[in-house]
Amino acid sequence: MSKHRVAILNILSGQLTITDAAQTYGISRQHLHRLLSRAKTEGIDAIEPRSRRPKNSPAATPASSRNRIIELRQQLTARGHDAGPVTIAWHLEQEGLHAPSTSTIRRILHAAGLITPEPRKRPKNSFIRFEADSPNETWQSDFTHWPLADGTDTEILNWLDDHSRYLLDNRAFARVTGDHVVNTFLSLTDEYGVPASTLTDNGVVHTARFVGGRNANTTSSDPIEH
Repeated sequence: MSKHRVAILNILSGQLTITDAAQTYGISRQHLHRLLSRAKTEGIDAIEPRSRRPKNSPAATPASSRNRIIELRQQLTARGHDAGPVTIAWHLEQEGLHAPSTSTIRRILHAAGLITPEPRKRPKNSFIRFEADSPNETWQSDFTHWPLADGTDTEILNWLDDHSRYLLDNRAFARVTGDHVVNTFLSLTDEYGVPASTLTDNGVVHTARFVGGRNANTTSSDPIEH
């Protein structure tokens, strides 16, 4: 029960004067007079706070526009055309109708059950960062393109220890080949020891299985085939 109701009931029962009720409940005398008048004409329930929300919203999308938005969605979808809010807004303008914002169109479509909610994206904190537990457990290798000042393209081959993120080797070539990968790998093993595993992409300089060849054997002197 609100304090306004309690104050008016005490006044009506004669337990408090308007002045006493105003002091006791922190309500102005003028407002108490208004509430008393309302209670006498409309009943005690009428003294409860009334919503200030307007009965009509001048900014609300007209029913005719909402219906046309839904019709356009259904028609465009049936024809196999794009039926997103931007496209619907364009069609409304072509018909000489006022097009609400795309967010309003999306809300109308959602309320009509014409939008299937997308599954929530996996939160970033659920991903586990891959990292080797110890040095030389895994080496990663990849190469990137880098243009020189004269526009000449170069390819930079990198070898990285996955645990420490230490850059084991970084050198540029006009074009990275399988021989470059093998030779730099063997050179690094002489300096840092042999890693337990390597991690690369499926480029032909790293694996020949997708082009019908075979990889070089780093334990022999056979040339690489690719």
